[in-house]
Amino acid sequence: HLPGTSEEVTPPVQQCFMVPKKEINVVSDMAKWKRSQAYADYMGFILTLNEGVRGKKLTCEYKVSEPIEKLVALLNTLDRWIDETPPVDQPSRFGNKAFRTWYAKLDQEAEKLVSAVIPKHLADAAPEVAVYLKESVGNSTRIDYGTGHEAAFAAFLCCLCKIGVLRVDDQMAIVFKVFNRYLEVMRKLQKTYRMEPAGSQGVWGLDDFQFLPFIWGSSQLIDHPSLEPRHFVDEKVVNENHKDFMFLECILFITEMKTGPFAEHSNQLWNISAVPSWSKVNQGLIRMYKAECLEKFPVIQHFKFGSLLPIQPVTS
Repeated sequence: HLPGTSEEVTPPVQQCFMVPKKEINVVSDMAKWKRSQAYADYMGFILTLNEGVRGKKLTCEYKVSEPIEKLVALLNTLDRWIDETPPVDQPSRFGNKAFRTWYAKLDQEAEKLVSAVIPKHLADAAPEVAVYLKESVGNSTRIDYGTGHEAAFAAFLCCLCKIGVLRVDDQMAIVFKVFNRYLEVMRKLQKTYRMEPAGSQGVWGLDDFQFLPFIWGSSQLIDHPSLEPRHFVDEKVVNENHKDFMFLECILFITEMKTGPFAEHSNQLWNISAVPSWSKVNQGLIRMYKAECLEKFPVIQHFKFGSLLPIQPVTS
C-alpha cells in the first residue's frame, strides 16, 4: 500500500520520516537486497499502483493534485531540453553523444527540479530524492537505458510518497499522468539519441527498455468486456485502443521501432498473447519482473539506498 495508509496488506510499507542525509550505497548482496526495507517498500508501491489502476482507462477521470502537476512540469522541462539539444553528427549509428550534454544539464539541475516539487519544510530531502531522478533517464557513459533506470523512476515516486508529497488518492494520477508522461519523454530520448538497450536479452526479453507499463497496463485490461490478451497482436485493435491502455501503447511503440513479424522480434510478448486472461498475464508479469529485473544482479547492482529506501532488513 502507499506509505501513510493504515490498512494492512502484504508487503507492508511504513511511513518514513526524513532523517539527516546519509551516504547513498549500492547493492552488493542480492539476498540482503531481497530482505531489505527498500525491496519491501518498492514492491509494495508497485503492487499498490497495480491495484489502483485495475480496470481503469488512461482517459478516465481522476484527481490531479498540485504535486502531480509539478511533476508533469518537471518532465515537460526534460522534454524541452531534448529539443534544445539536437543529436550531433557522428560515425556510429547508436549512442549519440549529444545525450551526454543533455544529461549534464539534468545532473546540474536535478536538485533544483526536485525542490520545485516538494514543500519547503521537506527541502532536506531534495538531494537524496534527486539521486533517483538522475538515475532514471539512462547512463551517460554507455548512452543506454533499461529496466534498472525505469526502476529508479519508480523509486523516485516511491520516495515522494514516503515523505508525504504524494498521497493515497494520487494513485491513478501517479501512473496515468506522471509515469505515462515519463514514458513519453524516455521514448523521445531513446529515439532522438538512439540509446542502446541496457542489458537487453534481445528477442528473449519482454521489451528492450520498459517493464512496468506492461504490468500496470495488463491490470488496466483485467475484466475488459471485449479485449483479450490475444487481441494485442492485432494491429487494428492496437490502433483503435492504445490511447486508453498503457499496454497497447507499449505494443504500438514496439511495432513502430521494429520491423519484421511480431512473433520474431517480440517472442516473449507473442507467447503472452496466448494466455487466456489479463489477470493471469498480470500475475505472470509480476513474477517475471521480480525474477528477471529485481533479482538480476546486472540490473539491480546500480540501485541506490539511503534514508528513504534503506538496505537494512525489513522491520515489519
